[in-house]
Amino acid sequence: MSNFRPQGFNVLPMVTKNLLIINGLVFLASITFQNIFNYDINSELGLYYVGSEQFLPIQFITYMFLHGNFNHLFSNMFAFWMFGSAVENFWGPKRFLYFYLATGIGAAIIQQLVYYFRIESISGQIDPESMQQMINQGGEILNTGRNFVGALGDINILYNINTVGASGSVFGILLAFGMLFPNSMIYLFFAIPIKAKWLVLAYGTFELYSGIANNAGDNIAHFAHLGGMLFGFLLIKYWQKKDSNTGWQ
Repeated sequence: MSNFRPQGFNVLPMVTKNLLIINGLVFLASITFQNIFNYDINSELGLYYVGSEQFLPIQFITYMFLHGNFNHLFSNMFAFWMFGSAVENFWGPKRFLYFYLATGIGAAIIQQLVYYFRIESISGQIDPESMQQMINQGGEILNTGRNFVGALGDINILYNINTVGASGSVFGILLAFGMLFPNSMIYLFFAIPIKAKWLVLAYGTFELYSGIANNAGDNIAHFAHLGGMLFGFLLIKYWQKKDSNTGWQ
């Protein structure tokens, strides 16, 4: 039996519902631990660059269940519910959950590669002694609201600012929705109609432009979003090839 056959309809299917609950509970836990115990879960389990002393392999999973604030959580979970419900109804829970986790990890991998190339392009401008000082003290300096000057400050941010959020998985699911239901109409701002395939293309183009521009003060992980879409596309094409009965055109 092909896994690409529609699995039935549910406004809030099982995996979508449970992931919404988990993300909400983790957010509440992060607020509770911060306010009562002065312990920042995000600073421990958000995704750091692999070269950072704060990096842990488990962060490839945990980062996607953490969010910086309520607006961050709400925007991700609203989009996740909006597109994820339809995708899970079509695929079923097992494949949908695998896709969610795979695109989240894929987003993290692409983000790590972008960090690596950015650090390599800058590190030649820095002497080893200053670099070692940054590694030893960079995180503490950032916690005071200050930073190093110039290239060293740029590298300090890459080493000691982490990435959190389900956006990589959400963008992967957005791509899946666009591939499964390309001509479905989506109403931007509840008023402007646009086909799903064009919305996906527009989002992808915007994220690519924003990631390349790398504007100062932009703290959005645009390449992680693109990574979720890329891994989602590759996974869907693999499943499409594997399943002889997909029904896709």
